[in-house]
Amino acid sequence: MADKPLRDLRLDTPATSTPAPRVEFPCDYSLKIVGDASDDFHDTVVAVVETHAPGFDRESIRVVDSRNGKFQSVRLTIVATGKPHLEALFAALKATGRVHMVL
Repeated sequence: MADKPLRDLRLDTPATSTPAPRVEFPCDYSLKIVGDASDDFHDTVVAVVETHAPGFDRESIRVVDSRNGKFQSVRLTIVATGKPHLEALFAALKATGRVHMVL
């Protein structure tokens, strides 16, 4: 069997045909920040995000508990100015020790 190129099933085209479009900054950037559920997880996340993206749209915040209630995700949108901006934000979220994942 001949080796076939990997396909991006979302586009239903060979993966080698066209690279995915790059993000153009500045742009609205949606984040999903996941950690252990607690009464103050949301406040911790918002405090960190506010230091890196002052004045972000607080109306965009959505807090969702996992099915079993063990985890919580905070979903929000910021205006990202570039890759270094996002890397600094991700590092600060990780440094809290409370964030398991940022998507």
